Amino acid sequence: MTLMDDVPIRDDSIRLGQFLKLANLIDSGADAKVTVAEGRVSVNDEIETRRGRQLHAGDVVVLDGRSARVTRPSL
Repeated sequence: MTLMDDVPIRDDSIRLGQFLKLANLIDSGADAKVTVAEGRVSVNDEIETRRGRQLHAGDVVVLDGRSARVTRPSL
């Protein structure tokens, strides 16, 4: 079983490349570009090759067996 981190975002959506950095799944934007282009990232169980894909609350991102779910901030 894979542990999943809940990662709150400030706005209604966030781009995949930004979320990978926010969730600490990658170290830099350059890493995000390469990692996504190589097809190593999935969103909601589908391989995603668009770094600019918009993510919303409830979306699940997986990279190399590490998972993070987009959430809304706690009030």
